[in-house]
Amino acid sequence: MMGGNERDELIEDERSRIIEYLQTGTEMMVYQKKAERLTVQVLMETMQVALRSGDKIVKMLDIFELKEVRPDFKRFKESRWNVFRIFRPSEKEIQQDSKTCFTIFYGSEFILESLRLNADSVEDADKWLTGLELLRQETLVAHTPEIIESWLRKQMYSVDQTKKSITLKELKSLLPQINFIVPSGRFLEERFVEVGAKDYVLDFQQFNKFYNLLVFENQKMLLEEFEKGSAAFTMSNTDRPDSSVLPLDDFQNFLLNRQKEDWAKDLNKVQELMTIFIDDTMRKSNNPKFTVGEFLSFLFSKENSIWDEKFSEICPLDMNNPLSHYWINSSHNTYLIGDQLRSESSTEAYVRCLRLGCRCIELDCWNGPDEPVIYHGRTMTSKIKFKDAVKAINDHAFITSEYPVVLSIEEHCDIKQQKMMAQMLRDVFQDKLLTKPLDPEAEHLPSPNQLKGKIIIKHQKIKESDRTDKIRNAKENSVVEKEGELCIWDSIDKRFYKHDCVILDNKLYYSEEKWEEDTDNTKDDSDLYLSETWFHGRLAGGRRTAEKLLCDFCKGRDGIDGTFLVRESDTSIRNYSISLWTNGRIQHYRIFCSSENGHTSFFLTNKQCFPSMCALIEYYRQNHIEYDGFNWRLTRFLPRLNFVSHHQIGWFYSNLSRAEAEDYLLRIPRDGAFLIRQREEPGTFALSVRAEGAIKHFLIFRDNSKYVLSDTSFSSLEEMVRFFREHILKDKIKLRYPVTPQLLERSYTEDLSTYDSELYSEVTEDNPLGVQCKGVVDISKCNVVRKAKHAGHLVVTLMDKENLRQTEFTCEILEQVDEWYQVILNIIQREQSLEKKRIEEMESKTKIAIEMSDMVVYCQSTKKSTFEKYNYKEVCSVKDNTIPKEGNETGVEKSDSILLEYNRTALTRVYPSGVRVDSSNFDPCPSWKLGCQMVALNFQTADKFMQLNSALFSLNGGTGYVLKPEWIRNPTEKKPPKQNIRIRVIAARHLPYLEHVISPFVQVELWPHTGSQADDYSFKTTMFKDNGLNPVWLGPMNPPKCFKVDEPDLAFLRFVVFKEDTFSDAKFLAHATFPIRGIRSGYRSVPLKNGFNENLNLASLLVHVDQLEV
Repeated sequence: MMGGNERDELIEDERSRIIEYLQTGTEMMVYQKKAERLTVQVLMETMQVALRSGDKIVKMLDIFELKEVRPDFKRFKESRWNVFRIFRPSEKEIQQDSKTCFTIFYGSEFILESLRLNADSVEDADKWLTGLELLRQETLVAHTPEIIESWLRKQMYSVDQTKKSITLKELKSLLPQINFIVPSGRFLEERFVEVGAKDYVLDFQQFNKFYNLLVFENQKMLLEEFEKGSAAFTMSNTDRPDSSVLPLDDFQNFLLNRQKEDWAKDLNKVQELMTIFIDDTMRKSNNPKFTVGEFLSFLFSKENSIWDEKFSEICPLDMNNPLSHYWINSSHNTYLIGDQLRSESSTEAYVRCLRLGCRCIELDCWNGPDEPVIYHGRTMTSKIKFKDAVKAINDHAFITSEYPVVLSIEEHCDIKQQKMMAQMLRDVFQDKLLTKPLDPEAEHLPSPNQLKGKIIIKHQKIKESDRTDKIRNAKENSVVEKEGELCIWDSIDKRFYKHDCVILDNKLYYSEEKWEEDTDNTKDDSDLYLSETWFHGRLAGGRRTAEKLLCDFCKGRDGIDGTFLVRESDTSIRNYSISLWTNGRIQHYRIFCSSENGHTSFFLTNKQCFPSMCALIEYYRQNHIEYDGFNWRLTRFLPRLNFVSHHQIGWFYSNLSRAEAEDYLLRIPRDGAFLIRQREEPGTFALSVRAEGAIKHFLIFRDNSKYVLSDTSFSSLEEMVRFFREHILKDKIKLRYPVTPQLLERSYTEDLSTYDSELYSEVTEDNPLGVQCKGVVDISKCNVVRKAKHAGHLVVTLMDKENLRQTEFTCEILEQVDEWYQVILNIIQREQSLEKKRIEEMESKTKIAIEMSDMVVYCQSTKKSTFEKYNYKEVCSVKDNTIPKEGNETGVEKSDSILLEYNRTALTRVYPSGVRVDSSNFDPCPSWKLGCQMVALNFQTADKFMQLNSALFSLNGGTGYVLKPEWIRNPTEKKPPKQNIRIRVIAARHLPYLEHVISPFVQVELWPHTGSQADDYSFKTTMFKDNGLNPVWLGPMNPPKCFKVDEPDLAFLRFVVFKEDTFSDAKFLAHATFPIRGIRSGYRSVPLKNGFNENLNLASLLVHVDQLEV
């Protein structure tokens, strides 16, 4: 089926084809109380989905109420009594039918209604899934005039779907259902005449005009508000909705001066807004004009909302703080759909909460017959499988918000079923499940941005003190179980190196590489001179060419005695000559070479022999020699013209910055990786080496023909590299791995970090190899295998189970490989047996399965009686009745400040106390004020406090994370200035209809309140008798009210509409709750919601708002 991104990218032609297809209708199986084949059809005029059986409409769904269209991989089976149950299909049935089934979820309460359908083909199902989701999204952003037109058509067709007109008699019956009582006399007849009706029948255009007259009639006096004061405008006649007009300039002045809309400085934007509400195409010109009826429609519209939508946008920069700096949308006993004692548990409750933006959900886990179940323990609530809940969470966790979800697990299962839980969590969530800290060295929680798409487990964790209480067979003295020489594979160099090794206390210790002469793999030292710059090989012209080269070199440089070159002899094979500049003359001396018993030696005289020519030259550069009556010493050399310079050697870089060098070295995860680079300063170089995971740089400078590093001179960079390969440079550093372009190329195609067996080795000073120890492998944490690899060697591989790093070794003698393998295998098996006993004892003591404990990282459940000492990874859970309430601050200020400080670093979850068996909620504001992040409420309960919660988490794009004010996060910050907010309720439109025409009144309150009298934080309008369509509250009985707002960052403005019943009791109708920080000034519409915070189509108040800083 088509994914969400593909649906978003539909071009207009594709959209039109799909919508046309849905309007035509499709036959499919529909599962309600019984399975029946119906035609499913979209009615675009009323924005509804109709289910037809022939010409009869069986059911109608408002697209406005659609919440989700879900591909459904379950099938339905009919029983004898036509009751349908979901059953698990076979794999074959899944392949055949799963892509044709889907479910529509709709409604305006917490638990949604559902309609399950099965199309005849995948193509049909795909079109319906795509089209319904497209229409659902379009309905959410539809403009108010479009919504009114659909609503009017729906009202007209509700009388008789077969005709597109309405009679006077039918209208009399309809009007009470839209909350309007028809006045006595000829009220309707007169209106029919006004709209041009014939024979007392209205077509849709006339019905639309009638509606405009009706809503305008009772509210035309509102226009007097705008004929006085700043930005006043004059309207000549206000008897009818189209009797007067409001020009573009006047409307712009209204927006700028009365509404304080800065964007209205752009006249084009004002014009665009006006054209949305202008019904007459002829008036949608470059200079549009509002009729007074259209102006009033704008005032009541969502486009004129009191809420500033910029506060509903996600601010990515605000998502980089530690988790402890946020309020996190949290649910209590998420699985319940009703009270705490007898209600049902449902996976759909998890789905609903997650799609409402909840980011912390609760799972009460208990032993089931065969697997863990979720329910409210020791009550009569029903049970659901833990596995089913986890699957539902996985499917819906990141639909509404991509930020992390916390699973708050209340654990009551035994160890066996806890292990089952852990496996289910891993199997279902896979890489979404957070099981390791992002930064082991961090001192605070990671941010929501860092944890995007992650599932975090909140659960008890086994304490470190319990973990270290290990069961071991005590040993009075440590015993070396094996020692000797191993050949360990170097995956960077791709060869084996010999190491001295010891197995002691279940650890394999190994020494530095043992460098050795290898006639098969390395050059004989006797031939090293061939790469030296002072060796010129066989010179054409022999002796004469050597003299000319030395003369040219020395005369131009004030020749230094002892300048030399070495060349092959003109006359003797395997003999060589030194040509030497001394006292302005050139002397030539024979170097003899002889071989005996496979060993080569070089000498000038028989008195002093050397194993290599390099050794001979180096000796005479340090010591004088008497030869044929001369006493001389080699000083500097004449480099050969065709010598391959260090610029052509892999580890040398002529144009590389310090930062680039560090980047190169960090790609090679081995200490001793090195390169040499040319510096900008002439005659200087830098040796960059990786040591202990860091990069160190050493200055090399050139002194005449010498290269000097740390007061040591070398004739060439190659000589320097060779020397420090065998000798320590500094702090145990040796040059080991030349960083060549070829090795860097490997680092791009291979993950060389998997070869890193030494960077993380922790070598203690008391190890059995002493200072020679290079690394250690903890055998008890490894698996071991033995097989042939690396050119046929029998190799033992130790793989660390935590980081998957490998250590591979072999021996020169085959039998020894098996001996080492058996010793290691015995250690692993012995440790596994001991570890099993240790875990069993630890689990028995703590009642926590090790598998569950290991997946708890940042939300470690703790019980605390004090908040002075804490760890940033812990979560403390407290009952709501332990949180100090507003106005009850005596004696708790100190504990308040301690809890506030605690919440700057660690997390607190506040949950309803056990006496709230009716699933009622507590006031979350005191907890929020103290910085408590997870204030868990019963989402299934439609009450004031759940509505406050929804208002708070409407901020920041409904992501479920709201950054706490800076004064709560930082003790040095001051609170923002206090405010005064002045509210006047003016009128309403389209209030909800409940059985009878309502008599509404409005209560406005500031929450949380700090005043001692109700009048300080609340006021009511008068009751408007028998009119819920367009009531008005004007005059001295409904004066404005001014509230003092002490903490604007934590304050909410709440509008509640009540009706008065026959017993004069107030009955809730609708509400709108907003954080004060996002409220706009001026004449504003207040879009209303039902108790479950679902939008009520077209229902709104008109209010006036003034905000002033104190």
